[in-house]
Amino acid sequence: MSPNGLDERFILLRNLKDAGCNEILIQEFLQCDDEKNTSRQIRLLKTHRRDLLSSLHVCQSQIDSLDYLLHQIQK
Repeated sequence: MSPNGLDERFILLRNLKDAGCNEILIQEFLQCDDEKNTSRQIRLLKTHRRDLLSSLHVCQSQIDSLDYLLHQIQK
């Protein structure tokens, strides 16, 4: 690990990208990290999580519709 914490920063950046965060969210999050504003970081992550979950529900609904159509066609 480097003395200035670049390894931790790289891991944090990688994790944010893996979580599907866009560049704007990542920059906001990193700015909060620099400012030690953990409450804002938590709000940002919870909002992103809520948005991902909403997208998941939309996809699940679409899959359910496809399954219904497939079932109707295969009868």
